[in-house]
Amino acid sequence: MNRATLTGLSSLWIAFGATAGLACPEVSETDPLHNELMEQVRVAPDARSAQLLTNQLWEIWAKAPDAHSQDLLDAGIERRSVFDLDAAMAAFDALVGYCPTYAEGYNQRAFVLFIRQDYEPALKDLDRALARAPDHLGALTGRAMALMALGRDVEALQDLKSALSLNPWLKERDLVPVLEGRISDSEL
Repeated sequence: MNRATLTGLSSLWIAFGATAGLACPEVSETDPLHNELMEQVRVAPDARSAQLLTNQLWEIWAKAPDAHSQDLLDAGIERRSVFDLDAAMAAFDALVGYCPTYAEGYNQRAFVLFIRQDYEPALKDLDRALARAPDHLGALTGRAMALMALGRDVEALQDLKSALSLNPWLKERDLVPVLEGRISDSEL
């Protein structure tokens, strides 16, 4: 292991030790602004407007239930950003262990699994995220991408269309004709 990985793992180890005896607060159903933003992004007039609204949604999704879970989320994202995937996975494992009702923990862990090309486990985590946050655009598009990687194009197209019904300006919209071209008429 390189020095950065060891440093990242040791700081995560310290953070995980603080989990003992703690209980994650109940995850609130929805930030009041969430539904308003989802409606605004659905009817956004252009891609730029939709992106600005989606950025605000990401701020809501990335707000963990308490300081400890936020530390775990932030550590995992930071470790993933430098491709220290082992430490990122350890942080997200600790996060979902500590806050099993927090959708973003599963979504972020699925992202690491996707990078590793572990698509089936990524799908399981994306399903867990979507069970907790059915309109999570990142989890829906991530699920479509994992399904595409597995050659499950019909399901991928369904998930992509679901995501696009929530935000018609997603950059992944360009994949619809690709998927439709790969699917026979009898499968549609």
